[in-house]
Amino acid sequence: MTGDGPRAPRPPAGSGPDPAPGPRGTEDVLAQAFRLVRAPPGDPAHTSPAHRVATDPERVGEDLLKLVLTLVELLRQLVERQALRRVDAGDLTEEQEEELGATLLALHDALAGLCAEHGYALEDLNLDLGPLGPLLPRE
Repeated sequence: MTGDGPRAPRPPAGSGPDPAPGPRGTEDVLAQAFRLVRAPPGDPAHTSPAHRVATDPERVGEDLLKLVLTLVELLRQLVERQALRRVDAGDLTEEQEEELGATLLALHDALAGLCAEHGYALEDLNLDLGPLGPLLPRE
């Protein structure tokens, strides 16, 4: 039989060994992932509460703006790396390389201008992902 019939119900958690390996539900996979990334007990680096975004109504707009600018900077960096790979591989003509370079430079300048307009520097655009480190690599 190739799985055409109904599935057998899963035994309750903790009622014995896991059934034979096979496809698992999304919630099982997520639960396992969260168990794996939990900080070990007594880890001094993770004893204080996590840093959270300020929810002050007056700051929400600024926090949202900073998040959007950070995501745009992340995408800009990813596109720039992909462009460098394509240039190194020789996939682009010289004209395409020049156009791509000018476009990426214009995007960088526009993003830096938006940051300056709102009182940020490009270096301010980053998210601390806790044990995973910063979202944007340090350049």
